[in-house]
Amino acid sequence: MTTSAGLDAGGPPELRRWTWEHPVSPRWLLLGDAGFEDSYEIDIPLALCAEIEGVFVDLPPRPRERFTLVGCAPAGALADLLDRLPAEALGTERAWLGNLSVTAPPPPPGTPPSWWGEDLADVVVLAQRPSATMPETVDIDLDGFVHVYDRTDAVERPSDDVTEFVLLDPDDAPYGTCRDVIGVFREQAAPPVPQVRLLGCRPEPLLLNALGAVGQSTKGGLRRRRIRAEVYMVAADGSISPVIAAVVSGTVQAGEPSRLGPGLLDVTIDSDPQEPMPTGVLGVLRHWWTGRPVEKNLWAGYDRELRQRWAGAALAHQSGAPDQPAGSTYELDGRFVTDVEGFYCAIGEAINGPGGYFGWNLDALEDCLAGGFGARTPFRLVWHNSAIAREHLVAGYDRHLLRPATTLDYLLGMLAEHQVEIELR
Repeated sequence: MTTSAGLDAGGPPELRRWTWEHPVSPRWLLLGDAGFEDSYEIDIPLALCAEIEGVFVDLPPRPRERFTLVGCAPAGALADLLDRLPAEALGTERAWLGNLSVTAPPPPPGTPPSWWGEDLADVVVLAQRPSATMPETVDIDLDGFVHVYDRTDAVERPSDDVTEFVLLDPDDAPYGTCRDVIGVFREQAAPPVPQVRLLGCRPEPLLLNALGAVGQSTKGGLRRRRIRAEVYMVAADGSISPVIAAVVSGTVQAGEPSRLGPGLLDVTIDSDPQEPMPTGVLGVLRHWWTGRPVEKNLWAGYDRELRQRWAGAALAHQSGAPDQPAGSTYELDGRFVTDVEGFYCAIGEAINGPGGYFGWNLDALEDCLAGGFGARTPFRLVWHNSAIAREHLVAGYDRHLLRPATTLDYLLGMLAEHQVEIELR
């Protein structure tokens, strides 16, 4: 069995060629740390694996949540909605409110806020009734989503000195106040996938150390079994690239000989709370297994979630080539730009070729326009079949991203501000 081969077996992990002497090629490498306390490293090799179970799993859609504003004095658009709609219209699309922020009252000048608040998204007003606890106020039932990065995230209640909550719309216009909010604050949820299994795994020293502590119930033993690692894809030539947002984190529970080859182990890890990645990501990554894609628009058949993952894979596989000179012209194939994620895929390929990257959200796009990602402004962008984007990138609420939609006009304005000359065809 080989440890690693290539340019420099003792160099940084990302420069090695990760191989072994088994019929099944390794597909994944974990880089991270084990046995950490307050901080952890991100680039220590933990294991080379043939397969991983529990990182790529399709979850059901996130369910809508229910909230109650207790002792509420509504104002602004919230008060208007309650005044004009009959009770039977509440809970329907007519009672849609959009996004709402729950914050603390403003602190005295020069004092930082004691609590930054929480955002509720895609909110619909369900009902109102006189408050049972606060005379001359109402209790208002809502449904929607708490805006969290991961559906398992805890949402902490502010300290007891916050005795009133201020309600704001996305532009900080007042929606009123309330005395309490029910349904928003909660402890971290249990992991939706309780265990991760590393199948056909060749542990490196830190993971071997964690496996040696299996069965130890002491504080030190439990600490030694803790691991956190980023997941990297191992390509056909043994090179690696990160799978952005794919993480294995938890407590090593067991290790046993693997059927995938002599000297390999199957390692079971009790997972920390976190969402897995959709299984469709595996199909996206296959396009990079033997190198960069050679054909444009391979992303076109994917849904919005996987188009975003495509752009993430493109980010992970940037070539590092220098920018083309200012004044260059790029041709954007707009036939499949039916959502903003499709735009990121299309502009990435317009500038950097098949599988190319040029942003995967608005902030990243702005970073790319500053240079260092294949193009230097000013440049010219010829947008073919732009009518497709004109039809789909329209004003409204984006229920996939839980925020106002990114329109074609917004993108054109952003590009123009960065000295991009655009020709719509």
